[in-house]
Amino acid sequence: MNTTAALWFTGLPGSGKSAVARAVEKTLALGGLRALRLELDARRKAYFPNPDYSEAERAAAYRLFAEEAAKVARDDTYDLLLLDASAPKRAMRDYARRLLPRFAEIHVRCSLATAMAREAARPEGLVMAGLYAKAMLRKTTGRDFPGLGQVIGVDVPFEEDPAAECLLDAEHLSVEACRDAVLAFLRTWLPQTLAPRLDLPVPGDGGFPPGP
Repeated sequence: MNTTAALWFTGLPGSGKSAVARAVEKTLALGGLRALRLELDARRKAYFPNPDYSEAERAAAYRLFAEEAAKVARDDTYDLLLLDASAPKRAMRDYARRLLPRFAEIHVRCSLATAMAREAARPEGLVMAGLYAKAMLRKTTGRDFPGLGQVIGVDVPFEEDPAAECLLDAEHLSVEACRDAVLAFLRTWLPQTLAPRLDLPVPGDGGFPPGP
């Protein structure tokens, strides 16, 4: 019987979803819970070694991401899966919801202006640095940036799910406060065999990058 629970951390690029997911992951480890964090930005490179950054490729990446998560969940190796991906269309998250018997959406919400400011302070990593600024420049001047696909919030909207199980006000709350809100949700949502492991002191993780 599949007992693995899945949390999908979603929100605008720069919203802080990865920081919150990592903070939750650390706390789960302190409680002895088996957790695996899957990050789409890393998995996408495995799915498409030579990406074309098209809309069709993005849709395929989210489908493969959900299917990979469902496959991992079926093995029952982990207590929780933490899925870290924006998934701008609600249908992308709903597809994972249909595949995963125990699924919750964690929406890390902030304004576009705040997400842009945080992303601008982020160094180059799995995602191109300065993607919002480049997307805005492309939109106003037509300048091409190789490797820059459609940017959520600029080129495509983010579709919120009003029924998301856990909504985090990342506009005003710190990473620590967002983490604690997720843990409070998990204490009521997880099976009683797992929830007590979250009743432990957790270290501070600092705040989000500066906002506007």
